[in-house]
Amino acid sequence: MSTESLKQKTTKGLFWSSVERFSNQGMSFLFSVILARMLDPSDFGIIAMITIFFAVAQSFVDSGFSNALVRKTDRREEDLSTCFYFNIGVGIMAYIVLFLIAPLVASFYNQPILSPIIRITGLGVVLNSLCVVQQALFTIKIDFKSQAKVTLSATIISGIVGVILAYQGYGVWALVWQGVVLSLVRMGLLWVMSKWRPTTGFSKSSFNYLFGYGSKLLASGLLDTIYNNIYPIVIGKFYTPAQLGNYSRALSFAQLPSSNITSILQRVTFPVLSTIQDDIPRLQANYRRLLKLSAFIVFPLMTGLAAVAFPMVRIILTPKWEGCSLYLQIICFALMWYPIHAINLNLLQVKGRSDLFLRLEIIKKIVGVCIMCITIPLGITAMCIGMVASSLISLFINTYYTGKLINIGYLKQMKDVFPILIVSLIMGIVVYITIPFFTSDFTKLIIGIPLGMFIYIVGTYLLAHEELSELVKIIKK
Repeated sequence: MSTESLKQKTTKGLFWSSVERFSNQGMSFLFSVILARMLDPSDFGIIAMITIFFAVAQSFVDSGFSNALVRKTDRREEDLSTCFYFNIGVGIMAYIVLFLIAPLVASFYNQPILSPIIRITGLGVVLNSLCVVQQALFTIKIDFKSQAKVTLSATIISGIVGVILAYQGYGVWALVWQGVVLSLVRMGLLWVMSKWRPTTGFSKSSFNYLFGYGSKLLASGLLDTIYNNIYPIVIGKFYTPAQLGNYSRALSFAQLPSSNITSILQRVTFPVLSTIQDDIPRLQANYRRLLKLSAFIVFPLMTGLAAVAFPMVRIILTPKWEGCSLYLQIICFALMWYPIHAINLNLLQVKGRSDLFLRLEIIKKIVGVCIMCITIPLGITAMCIGMVASSLISLFINTYYTGKLINIGYLKQMKDVFPILIVSLIMGIVVYITIPFFTSDFTKLIIGIPLGMFIYIVGTYLLAHEELSELVKIIKK
């Protein structure tokens, strides 16, 4: 693939992946705000208690097979069909396990309502298992336009169902059925829009390849999933559902810019960088370009969000959710580094080093759990601060093998993003100091957001002009 063709595919992929992700998350955010105003923090806390079980089940359903399909350049029909049948089998087994452990989970949290909720929500795992291959094929083609149509439609339909049920007084069940309908509609649309259907049987040789590559990603994915959801387990066990609801709402607010941009970068950069995995100079150049571009977008969003957290939460969610504001401010400084983590880890997958991927995940999770254990007795605020420390330590760990593989280690990466980080922090500090002079929350946002944008644009023009020009080019295209 020529340099120009690769650049066009990357730009188009980034655009449609951004449209798909942010239109979906934008609608999800809108519906979550409506539901948050109608429901109580404890309702969201109940759902947060069981998130880990479904995240783990979904990790098993995929088992890294979709990434293995994307990376394999000589994929055959046997590979696709094998992945399809494997996904369905694991999905059914996962649901059976969830159905059986539901009473035990309810007993652990001392929340009897969790048992029927788990058994209903678990249906989504089976539905998701039916469309893993279809979505992987769209990703291989870097066709995020079709995925955008699917996810946006599913989000709107399921959101409407959730709002209607909440209005009718169904409480936490509005959130439960919203999730099930989302999986059902998404699965149906992916089958309608994808022309692929399984035409061969299960192939042992295909399974051996897919599992050989995907098993290490599965193990690292499970570690990551369990670790990312261990905080809700601990908070749900030792604190009230309302406190967990405030934490989960703060986390979801912070994830809106950070995790979504991370997802976009992972989905687009993996197939794109895979095509040039053996051309080290091109790989280095594209890698550093993506690194700086991600920092240029995410750093100001996260520091700005932290600066206006209190008035924004009071306006959007009403004062009953103000308890999540401080958590949100702190978590922003942990999640602002996630796109950098993702790009580093993507490189290991591109180079076929899923063994190193797993090794890094084990080390990082041990460090993170140790920090969490230290902060649990100190309260949820201290736990959030621990997340920041864990993220910074993980950044150093993630960049170690990147330096070994393509000679772009920690110091070079920090040098690339340092000007953007400085401008973002200055912008956030100025906004945070300025908005308390105004009494109205609306005024604080009306003044704070444009002020932050102005400071960042001027600062990047002076210190990071290259990244600003690159972003403008992508927007124009």
